[in-house]
Order: sequence, then structure tokens, then C-alpha cells
Amino acid sequence: MQRIMLKSKLHRVTVTHSELEYEGSCAIDITLLKSANIKEYEQISIYNITNGERFNTYAIQAEKNSGIISINGAAAHLVSKGDLVIIASYCSLNEKEVVSFKPTIVHVDNKNLVVS
Repeated sequence: MQRIMLKSKLHRVTVTHSELEYEGSCAIDITLLKSANIKEYEQISIYNITNGERFNTYAIQAEKNSGIISINGAAAHLVSKGDLVIIASYCSLNEKEVVSFKPTIVHVDNKNLVVS
């Protein structure tokens, strides 16, 4: 059996941009992507703490150490600049892998810089 498990999470990051006129995706500071082990073009789930919206998209890289979290395309209707969101990625693991697996949880400050 395979289980879908939380692989990584960027916890309570702040949306810095909301760009409607864009193909889609979520631009994330590359430092945050690396810290959370999220690859460019990987599917991500976004949970908006501010308004309760939940949606899926994919990650693209934003400038290193910029703190950018830009929700783009149609999803821009679901967020506003300043909203707090959780960005999560998932993986499929077999029963043996689940036993020792631990997700990566990244906490940030109010400028989206990694604190732990």
C-alpha cells in the first residue's frame, strides 16, 4: 500500500504579490524552495489562513533571499497581498518508508526569511 504523506511545508508565509495577468503558478523565493525541498514545477497545495481558501498549483523560482511569495494566474483571485498562507507538498510512500519518514517544516519571520 502507498500512503500520501506531507513531504514539506512552508508555515505561515506572507503573500507578497498577487498577479492575475500571469500564466499561473506560485513564485517562491528559491531559498525557501530549497529549505522546504520543493522543486521548481512541483505541485503544491496552498492553504490561505486569512480567508480559508485552499487550492493547488505548482512552484516556480523567485529571486534568492527576496522573501517573494507571488500567487499568479486564476489563483490570484483567492489571495490578497499580506495574506498568511501555508504551502505544502506531498509524496507517496510505502508502509516501510512511512515508519521513519519525517516531513520538512520551515518556519519564517514576517519577511518570509527562514527562522527554523
